[in-house]
Amino acid sequence: MVSSSYSNLLELASGEPSSLGRLRREIPRIVTVPGIIPGIDSSDESESEFSSPSSSPRDRTIIVANHLPIRAHRNPVSSNGWSFSLDYDSLLLHRMLGLTYESKRGYIGLEYYGRNVSIKILPVGIHLGQLKSVLSQPETESKVAELVDQYLCRGRILLLGVDDMDIFKGISLKLLAFEQLLIQHPEWVGRVVLVQIANPARGKGKDVKEVQAESYAMVKRINEKFEQPGYEPVIMIDKPLKFYERMAYYVVAECCLVTAVRDGMNLIPYEYIIARQGNEKLEKVLELSPSTPKKSMLVVSEFIGCSPSLSGAIRVNPWNIDAVADAMDSALELPEPEKQLRHEKHYRYVSTHDVGYWANSFLQDLERTCSDHIRRRCWGIGFGLGFRVVALDQNFRKLSMEHIVSAYRRTNRRAILLDYDGTLMPQVSIDKSPSQRSIEILNSLCQDKNNVVFLVSARSRSTLGDWFSPCENLAIAAEHGYFLRLKRDTEWETCNSMADCSWKQIAEPVMNLYTETTDGSMIEDKETALVWSYEDSDPDFGSCQAKELQDHLESVLVNEPLSVKSGQNYVEVKPQGVSKGLVAERLLSTMSKRGLLPDFVLCIGDDRSDEDMFEVISSAMSGPGTSLSSAAEVFACTVGRKPSKAKYYLDDTAEIVRLLQGLASVSDQASSASGSSITASGSSITA
Repeated sequence: MVSSSYSNLLELASGEPSSLGRLRREIPRIVTVPGIIPGIDSSDESESEFSSPSSSPRDRTIIVANHLPIRAHRNPVSSNGWSFSLDYDSLLLHRMLGLTYESKRGYIGLEYYGRNVSIKILPVGIHLGQLKSVLSQPETESKVAELVDQYLCRGRILLLGVDDMDIFKGISLKLLAFEQLLIQHPEWVGRVVLVQIANPARGKGKDVKEVQAESYAMVKRINEKFEQPGYEPVIMIDKPLKFYERMAYYVVAECCLVTAVRDGMNLIPYEYIIARQGNEKLEKVLELSPSTPKKSMLVVSEFIGCSPSLSGAIRVNPWNIDAVADAMDSALELPEPEKQLRHEKHYRYVSTHDVGYWANSFLQDLERTCSDHIRRRCWGIGFGLGFRVVALDQNFRKLSMEHIVSAYRRTNRRAILLDYDGTLMPQVSIDKSPSQRSIEILNSLCQDKNNVVFLVSARSRSTLGDWFSPCENLAIAAEHGYFLRLKRDTEWETCNSMADCSWKQIAEPVMNLYTETTDGSMIEDKETALVWSYEDSDPDFGSCQAKELQDHLESVLVNEPLSVKSGQNYVEVKPQGVSKGLVAERLLSTMSKRGLLPDFVLCIGDDRSDEDMFEVISSAMSGPGTSLSSAAEVFACTVGRKPSKAKYYLDDTAEIVRLLQGLASVSDQASSASGSSITASGSSITA
């Protein structure tokens, strides 16, 4: 019986409707993992189709039920098989994680909205004491004695499978492999018995009925084909067994078979290893001396969770029927000392990595990951699919207008650093040039002799120079601070000698490739940097492309003195040692050298690149070579509630403009008051 799901898969893989009547043996019902399926194109008609000069093997990508991209191509070694493998270059694989991560000691660390997330592969263990207790029960001893008389005393070698009656447990694959074993190695006929314990299905439905019918039909066919007087090759136990009965089967089984096509941890192999270690009472039943070394053999699917933990097991791809049959034969033929060594290795691991060890290890990892959570508060932000839980510092709060205006009034040496895009200008704005209101606010702040106002932006110096030409006293840092200008009439300075931009000939073709495949993206060519922007693209696809582009650029520019940074809807390549933090550091140190220690610092930004400025001004009061007054008022403010090194936040650009308008009004009032006092003083002198 061949299911329709597999028929559809064959049609996708070959491009031609499959003729299921030509198949020589039953085919597994679904394909969700990489592997090789032999014998599906073995007829003469199929052979001629692919061996003709006009036809060639065709590679096709198949998206199956688990949404993994599977690449199918005809097996080049054998003419009667298809090979399936994961397409590791597919975007689907990259989008499964979609986060920036780093490999730490034994686990993967993620920074996710201010929270530390640790991902670690830690296989759960078995309850060793419980298993040993069951092995010591008289019922277990009696059942083992019964099985010894039934099988071992008659010269039978027991292969054991314990699985749920489930579509993913691979029972039919196991039966096909056992049938192949008896065909290829007829010497095992009459000697080897496969006992398949099929636990009752946990649910009902068409799939369960098909699996049951398929399994029973295979068992019947194999038994009819190889049955001898007093010998039945396959024993199917489909009734519920008590735990001690299952442990008894483990004790007498020479090899345990687990051929699931997709499974979780699956502790069946662990239970089998503990049972094979046995105890003194069971040794007497098995007629073994206490000094006899224990042995066990495992044939396990490479797609189950415990497979990496069992280095002595024979790992197989359950879809490869011939390979599983060969693994069964190897497990039976392996020398006794080798079986003993494998069992010793497995028992040492399973007995020391039990459920208690797993629990302690998990608690230690949890304590390490949550060590700083006491200092954070969690906020629910957004609605629907955009809802996120954000972890913020306890001191992170909204910037109060009254608080900052009060500090602004009582200070007289002020440093103000402002980002542009996303701070003074909304990211969604089509016209990126500053409004007349923004120009007026900046002019009011710059005309205050107590203020030094720096506009720090990633934009080019020509663009910023044109936009802010009305602001005579505004200091500008362009391209993240590579170019600096303290006033409109002064020359542009560079943070270091002009960089060699020959690297653009390497980076720009790469960016062009991603621009062509990402609708809504564009490239901005600056004097010292290249920016790939995707703010008009699909958010999910654009971020995925940006991640790939960043990795691609880092690999091709690895020998260049450049840094590849990603920010809000952009990827930028710029010279090393250029950052907004250096601009803030230079401003504070320059004011300090002139004897003007700032007593008021305001820094506002919205992007990842602005975090460098926040870090500099936050550490300026406590770090070596302090460049701030001991009583300085420091306001590091980000846009929106999000994890940041800033202590304050405002919700959007409208609030930021209102804040700056309030500060500008204070400066205008102070200027008017100063002018009035001077006029009054002049009048009295004249009089």
